[in-house]
This record gives sequence, C-alpha cells and structure tokens, in this order.
Amino acid sequence: MTDPITTEIIRFGMLAAAEEMSRSLCRTAYNTVVYEIHDYGLGIHDADGNIVADAPGIAIFTRANDYGIKKAVEFLGRETFEPGDVLILNYPYWSSAHTLDPLVLAPIHHGGRLIGFTACRIHVLDLKQKDPGYVLDSTDMYQEGIFFPATKLYRRGRENADIFNLIRFNSRLPERTIGDIHAQVSACVTGVRRIQEIAEKYGTDAVVDAMAAINDHGERLARLALRDLPKGTWTAHDFVDEDGVDIGQLVRMQCAVTITDEEFVVDWTGSDTGVKGPINVPRGLTEALSCLVFKSLTTPDTPVVAGNFRPLRVVTEPGSVMHAVPPMATFTLWTGLLATDVVLKALAQGMPDRVPASSGGDVCSMMGLGINPRTGEQWLEATNEAVGFGGHAGGDGEDGIMHMSEPGCRNNPVEVLETKSAMFIEHYGYRQDSAGAGAHRGGVGVGRAYRFTAPSTGICMTYKTRTRPWGIGEGREADNNHVIINPGRPDEVVKGPSYNHLATGDVLVNNTGGGGGWGHPFDRDPALVARDVRNEFVSVAAAARDYGVVVDPTTFAIDSAATATLRRTRSGHDG
Repeated sequence: MTDPITTEIIRFGMLAAAEEMSRSLCRTAYNTVVYEIHDYGLGIHDADGNIVADAPGIAIFTRANDYGIKKAVEFLGRETFEPGDVLILNYPYWSSAHTLDPLVLAPIHHGGRLIGFTACRIHVLDLKQKDPGYVLDSTDMYQEGIFFPATKLYRRGRENADIFNLIRFNSRLPERTIGDIHAQVSACVTGVRRIQEIAEKYGTDAVVDAMAAINDHGERLARLALRDLPKGTWTAHDFVDEDGVDIGQLVRMQCAVTITDEEFVVDWTGSDTGVKGPINVPRGLTEALSCLVFKSLTTPDTPVVAGNFRPLRVVTEPGSVMHAVPPMATFTLWTGLLATDVVLKALAQGMPDRVPASSGGDVCSMMGLGINPRTGEQWLEATNEAVGFGGHAGGDGEDGIMHMSEPGCRNNPVEVLETKSAMFIEHYGYRQDSAGAGAHRGGVGVGRAYRFTAPSTGICMTYKTRTRPWGIGEGREADNNHVIINPGRPDEVVKGPSYNHLATGDVLVNNTGGGGGWGHPFDRDPALVARDVRNEFVSVAAAARDYGVVVDPTTFAIDSAATATLRRTRSGHDG
C-alpha cells in the first residue's frame, strides 16, 4: 500500500500532467473552438477508465470520457490495448457526444501491465455530417457523419494511414480536422509519457495504488457532504424549444431527485420519448450532466475524480430524449446543457438556500461559415455567448459568464472572429433589464451583433427561447434567449434554433437570457437598485416597476418618500 505522502505527490504529478496535456492541445490545435474557447475535456484515468486527474474545459466532457473509455474496453477487450496505441471513438451511444466530439484515448503501460488511459475529447469541424457546420434536423444516426467505434489511429506507435485517409476524403475541412485530431493525439501521448515517468520513479504498484486511494478519498468526501444535504424527493420539468424536425413542439425534460444518507438519485423517467430530431442525448451524457450538479453540491472545491460520484445513481428510460439508442439522432446535444437547470429546479424545492435560480439556461452558440472575400478560402468560426446566472441566498447572480455546463470555457474574442471570418461585430455588451428581479437579482445576459461582409450561413444553436429562466421564492423570471435577424428592417425576424442563409450586410443579433431572481424584489436594498440603474443593468422604469424604487435618471439619487409609497401601494408587500 502506497503511503499517503507518496500518494499526494503522485496525485499532484498527475494533475500537472493533465495541465500539460491541455497546453499541448491548445498549442497545436487548428481550430479556435479548441484553443480559444477551450471546447475540450481531457484527463488521466485508471485501468478501468475512472478519472483520477483532469484539466477542466467543458465540465460534462470529463465524466463522458469515463463512459467512453469503458465502452471501448468492453468492445475491444482489455488485452487488445498495446503500448503505443492511440484510438478514436465517436459512436455517440458509446462516446456520449455527437460525431464531431470524437474521444481520442491512449493506454498507459508500465512494468508490463496496463495501468491506465489518457483521454482527450474536442469539437472538430467536419466528419461528413449531412450539413456543413452543424446539423439541426437529422432524423437518424446515418445523417450525422462517419462513425469510429474505438478505431486505432496508431498501432504500437505507428500511424494507421488508412484511417487518416478516410477522414481526409470525407471531410469538407480535412486539413483543420486532421490537424485537430493530431493535436488530440499529441495531448494523449504527452500524458502517457508523464505517467510513465511517474511510474518509473515511484513504481508501477505505487501509481496503481495511488489511483485507487485518490478515488476512495473522493468517495469519502462526497459521502460526508451528502449526509449534510436535506433529505427528500423533489420533481421538476422544463422544455427544449423543439427538436428541429417537429418545429415549434416543446420537448419535455423531467427529473426527480431523491436524496438519502447513502444515495443521490437523479431519475429522468417521464421525459419525452420518440423524439424525431437530433436533440436526444446518449446515456453517458445524461450521467455526466447529473454528475456536474452533484459535484457542485458536494465537492466543488476539489478536483474531479470518479470516486466523487459513487453515491450518485442516474435512472433513464431507453428510447427517451435523455437516453438515445441506435439509430436515434443525437447531433444537437443541447438537451444535455439545458437539463442541468432542470436538476437545480427540482433541488430548489428542497434546498432553496443552497442552489441558485435558473441561469439563462443555454450556451447560445452562433456558428458562421462561408467564403472569406479577403482570402477566397472557406471559413468556419463559432462562439458561445455568456448568460446571466441565477440569484441565490448568498447574493446576486453573476453577470454574463459561461453556462454552468462549461465553466472552463471562454468565448471567441472579437478580434479573432473578425480576423478569421466574414463577420464584423457591431456591438457587444450587457443587456439591460434581462435579469430576473429579486431580493438578490439574477445576472444580466449579453447581446452581440454580427454584420456579415459576404454571403454566409449563420447557425444558431439556442434552445431555450420559448420558456423563461425561473426564479426562487418570489423571485421573478428573467428575459429569455432570442436571436434577431436584421433588427429594425422590414425583414426583421426573431428566431430560436435556426440555419440562416444571410446576404452581405445582413445582421444577426444573439441575445442571451438573464438569471432568475431569488426572493421578493421589494426586499432588495434600494441602494443596490440605484447602483444597478447607474451601471445600466436596470432601467429607471424597471426599477420602479419591478423593485418599487424611484431613481432620478440624472443623479441616480433615490426618492425615499416616493419609493416607500410605491412599494406600499403597488405590492402590498411588507418588505
């Protein structure tokens, strides 16, 4: 048995190795979605596929990688993994993501035995899906690209040219796609090398023992936290705007959370079944998003390890939108992002002092593509927009930050988008009055306007535009996400998820939702309302309407007498 001090040294060595994997990936990737946005998930796993160290990017990728490695081992057999192998897996029902999020993994051998895996998942640009960029309306898996069911890119350190040629001749953007996959390989090989060095220094048995001890410790921490949580069962539901095929038909996500001293159960029974379009999510992704919420409640201050999730049990119905089975379409994975807030909505009934109100509830991605008039070359760039977070017992929600499903991510800088694409950013900033009012208000969302300088396609992946972010207690709903094409023109149109063919000069405005409010708005300190008016988060009119606070539009001084009268006469609240 490895002593505790050596275990800690090995643990931090593995965390350092994961960070080095991350840096290697970002320095060698071709795709701004990877090196600017950090749309990746990577880490180091034990021989059973359980995560022991990661470098955060998209949080839900980390546990999805566990699921994928286990499926690869189950499919191929442990004995088929040899030193120097590197594999690619993007079969959605195993990899826990869509085809453009391939998982690359490499076995770690030392002392003549398999001691673990390194893994790296990113978003690549094209693997022969039916539409360039993104697929919003596929009806089965066969429209969603090439599948690699745990296929060896490298055998014993030698490149499998047949696989790379297959990718090259089946991708609209072969150079950037293959370049990104090579970056994944580089990250995984870097991780393998570093863990082998640790094993060489401390011994193979010491590393294997340390991996087990790390996960056992992670379990103990989670169970201690679980015992302090309120006990009970709470149910909630919410909706995805549509599935991309049955346009305008809401898709139900339903969740029941049960907490006991020994177990935290997230049950998705009752979610819609038979959904035609590509918003169905694989079982592994549903597990991963449930893990994200559980982690935030129990062990938010420690690195992710698989042991953290041993008290968690996830229940799904095969064939439902939360558990896709072949050949169900899975390309547009937004259900897996929106569903995190459904778990919180259930928990808010039993622990309103521990969880926030709804965030803007979406990632609000915009992807543009076309031919760049400056270079004559094809371009494809994307960014995720920030949203407002929900108010909570401890204070206001954060303003304009990445959705909780991807806390390690960033958006694509304006300078990068304008340099690499046929887009000009006309304005970008916080959205006044987008937050839900409350004693603790929600955070405000953002708005960004893209003017296209050449004929282009603008793809909007925004799936919470028809329902509003909810509040807690008497906190108010927030404004929701929405996309406006050509605002102020005769052809103006407001949209949600959409594939838009745009002419030169067309403008697409991506507006994101705010967070819901926590507690009654009239319980908010008028001085805080005046500060929000000064900062242009809240308008003078909304201050009076929602908070009962009269603020001078020039000096931002509070009219105390008018405020007292307004609060007394308009609400009947004794705040």
